[in-house]
Amino acid sequence: MAKDTKHQLEIVTKPAFLDASALKIPMLQILKEDGTLHKGVKAPDMDKDLALKVFDTMQFIRILDERMIAAQRQGRISFYLSSLGEEAASIGSAAALQADDMIMGQYREQGALAFRGFTVEQFMDQLFSNERDLGKGRQMPVHYGCKDLNFMTIASPLATQIPQATGYAYGQKMDKSGTCTICYFGEGAASEGDFHAALNMAAVYKVPVIFFCRNNGYAISTPSQGEQYAGDGIAPRGVAYGMKTIRVDGNDIFAVYHATQLARKLAVEENEPVLIEGMSYRMAGHSTSDDPTGYRTREEEDSWRAKDPVARFQKWLLAKGWISEDDAQANYDEKKAAVLAALKEAEKVPAPHIDELIEDVYDTPPKHLKQQLEELKAHIRKYPDAYPKTASRVNGGDE
Repeated sequence: MAKDTKHQLEIVTKPAFLDASALKIPMLQILKEDGTLHKGVKAPDMDKDLALKVFDTMQFIRILDERMIAAQRQGRISFYLSSLGEEAASIGSAAALQADDMIMGQYREQGALAFRGFTVEQFMDQLFSNERDLGKGRQMPVHYGCKDLNFMTIASPLATQIPQATGYAYGQKMDKSGTCTICYFGEGAASEGDFHAALNMAAVYKVPVIFFCRNNGYAISTPSQGEQYAGDGIAPRGVAYGMKTIRVDGNDIFAVYHATQLARKLAVEENEPVLIEGMSYRMAGHSTSDDPTGYRTREEEDSWRAKDPVARFQKWLLAKGWISEDDAQANYDEKKAAVLAALKEAEKVPAPHIDELIEDVYDTPPKHLKQQLEELKAHIRKYPDAYPKTASRVNGGDE
């Protein structure tokens, strides 16, 4: 067969159009839905201490999400985004990273942050935007960030973190730091132009970045298959851009963990960007502003409950003899009590002082910002009842 020497392509003499069936990417699954391993398959290298830490984090995040959804319904916080049903994707992948690898999340990666060591008190301080919040109360709930834990602050605009991850990983490559960046996003975000620009640049410049797509079935109310894309999901796009790609069962903690281990090795040792597509399901609404009963059925949700990543991993741990039913329940009760106690404490902590509004942008706040701040204080003094968390500190001696 002849070759086009300029582009190094095989030459054919009859037209042949390719379609989506030309590339069907399989899904890696190690741990079955009943908590047993596939025949002839070994669990990845995860010792007892690590396995129990992973399970502990999964239980904590499940409780945190359930309690904070309830808190939002009670009017105690303004907004919440749950990772219910997707815990294995963030926690399993975070467990395969090193502590100095950078994490860039979307807004369902609280599991990765908790695994890194973010405390229940720190979660609550951010959710209540109080004066202990690392973000100084300037972000919506769930928009976490922690410099000490190498967790980039989450931004609301969809997909902006994807090209940022490519750029950050390029810096890691130039610094020869031996670290990588992992970037999480949903399949809906993969429809943004940022996704395509980021993957192409990462592949061309060969940077140590892991793109982790949580394909949870819906971009808010838009189903994935047929309405978000006509092809075989997100994974083929990685191949199209010339990068290593794998699809995993996103509810299988072992598949996620092992794939991320291998992806990190490729990223750090060979400067190969990697795309991981984790197939999962969002059990809760998109956010507390969403009602999923309007666009999906109870039968569909029930079918995915059978794939619950927390229950699946717990069954494996029980069979392994690393926990008992009593251990799991006691840990759950302990975590629930800690979450409720931290919630009650955090909502009593004052909001950040109003003067902090104009800090951190300029070394010395300019005249126009100082003037605007005084105008805001005057407004609050005039309408104190509308600003109960702030008025007392504007009118009192703590100003």
